Amino acid sequence: MPTNTFIPSLDHTAQIPAYLAQPDGTPRGTIIVVPEIFGVNPGIVAKVDGWARAGYVAIAHDVFWRQEAGVELDHDAPGDMQRALSMMQAHDFIAGLDDIRALIAWARQQASGKVGLVGFCMGGLIAYQAAARTDIDAAVGYYGVGLANLVGEASAIKGHLLLHVPTDDAFTPAEQQKAMHEGLDSVPNVTLYDYPGLGHGFAETKGSRRDEAGANLADQRTAAFFEKFIG
Repeated sequence: MPTNTFIPSLDHTAQIPAYLAQPDGTPRGTIIVVPEIFGVNPGIVAKVDGWARAGYVAIAHDVFWRQEAGVELDHDAPGDMQRALSMMQAHDFIAGLDDIRALIAWARQQASGKVGLVGFCMGGLIAYQAAARTDIDAAVGYYGVGLANLVGEASAIKGHLLLHVPTDDAFTPAEQQKAMHEGLDSVPNVTLYDYPGLGHGFAETKGSRRDEAGANLADQRTAAFFEKFIG
């Protein structure tokens, strides 16, 4: 993993490894990028660098650092998928959300402006948790897993939340998508976009799952969302 900085943990007893990219000039705000279950791999680095080029301080932390620092996996590499799933199953989501709080606190100390978060897959779940359980200004989730179980927390969302939902996501079957719409469509600060016919991972930077048109549309919507609510 291309770690180039460390962020103090919430209790200041440890250092969270992360990849940080700075914009040219005064930052518009900060974007936290939460990776899929594959760690801060080249695709996530590219997303961080892209947000920095757009004028934001951008950072992606090593979500699995408590298990094993520096894990960098590839969906298309033999054996990596099973290892990634095992790491997700062992992930401490409570401690992980404290890491998000630590990143938010760091961002507000280091840079002026608001803080947004964009997450993919497991990171999409974390985006919802961050929206409902922290004071983040805006969060975006791409194909988040398990969100149907969290719709009851929607009333706790004080900022703004955008969710990208591919209709052919094998990890989020139709009944779960229906529950998400029923629970969230009426919430004024939550927006859901469906992507008919697309599957999980359609917006990855590169790889076999990417759908160019769908990824570009979702990314344009995300950029507009952050421009509106982060700056």
